Amino acid sequence: MKTPDTIETPPFLADHPPHPDFNAMSDVGFRELVREFVSSHYPDIPRFAQRRLRWPEVKPWYARLARCGWLAPTWPQALGGMGLDATRHLILIEEFERYGCARIHDIGTVMLGPLLMQYGSSEQQDHYLPRILQGEDIWAQGYSEPGAGSDLAALRTTAIRDGDEWVIDGQKTWVTLGADANQVFVLARTDATVKKQAGISFLLAPMDAPGVTVRPIENLEGHAEFCEIFFDAVRIPLGNIVGEVNQGWTMAKALLGHERVFIGAPRLSASALARLEALARKNGLWNDPAFGDRFAALAMDLGDLNDLFESYMDRLRRGEVIGPDVGVLKIFQSELYQRISEELMQVAGSLAGVRLDDDGDRRHDAAGTYLAARPTTIFGGSTEIMRNVLARYSLDLPA
Repeated sequence: MKTPDTIETPPFLADHPPHPDFNAMSDVGFRELVREFVSSHYPDIPRFAQRRLRWPEVKPWYARLARCGWLAPTWPQALGGMGLDATRHLILIEEFERYGCARIHDIGTVMLGPLLMQYGSSEQQDHYLPRILQGEDIWAQGYSEPGAGSDLAALRTTAIRDGDEWVIDGQKTWVTLGADANQVFVLARTDATVKKQAGISFLLAPMDAPGVTVRPIENLEGHAEFCEIFFDAVRIPLGNIVGEVNQGWTMAKALLGHERVFIGAPRLSASALARLEALARKNGLWNDPAFGDRFAALAMDLGDLNDLFESYMDRLRRGEVIGPDVGVLKIFQSELYQRISEELMQVAGSLAGVRLDDDGDRRHDAAGTYLAARPTTIFGGSTEIMRNVLARYSLDLPA
């Protein structure tokens, strides 16, 4: 596994003055600031891409955000972030989507960084957080396995202590952009004698360690967005465990809560709805009453999703535990995204498969949006499992 090229940027905290208090700005003022930032700083890479860009493609945008200190919007400013509250973060997401900004490799900023801030040692924080901000470490998430997807506690990857090292054996699958990463965090079983949730630990492993094998998985459009990772007697230092031994399930649930909040973010639905409006106007359907009714219903659902998302962002900001009820957000977003994509296909008609119009506008790729929306009700916990979890743990219904 080749290590991603290090972004040539000076350490953020040393060379950049602190950000202003973005949260003290008015909504309109902050939105104008984000628009100006994006139009001034977005590099010459594809906009409105209907697939996740790979590391060499998205690296210039990652580097630009890193240099300006905009890479980690929700991290505290003291740790190199922007310190945005839920409202400002939502505005930033909306404006990035409006401009068609490519999504960066954000597993490190969105998932691992906050977890290390909560559970990691000071040594781990001092080592890994700056490396994320400078693009030295690109992270992958080693959670799902064959036979252990939504039932994650059934995982079979093991980590056995041998002297001053952990030895990892097993397999992870559906790892998003894992082939671009040089680090992976892994849930592994460290005690097989206790109940399945109690014997799991959270480990950090370099992807270039001997015994790591990566195999790409192509999606329906032929893009290798996912991969599977095999661990064959992979040795890592004892200090690469986050938190206590056999306490990984607690961190996994916390991270799943964070993940499902961001999976439930309205950005995908908002982007698809904007694409639907643009295509309807172009095709002369915008003033059609029947279409107008359908569009209004989708727009009102998006407004509800925005409010729901903001409520969970507020809870994260206050440091509250995100419980199983977050499944409502994930279900709402994924199903709304699919409904919008289906309407987009109807409006596009026979041109649904056209990726670019005559002006090279990627926003009208109806089929790409439709295909991208299909797996959203599966990854991060399938809708069926999420509904069962909600029934049992939120509504207290019998199993």
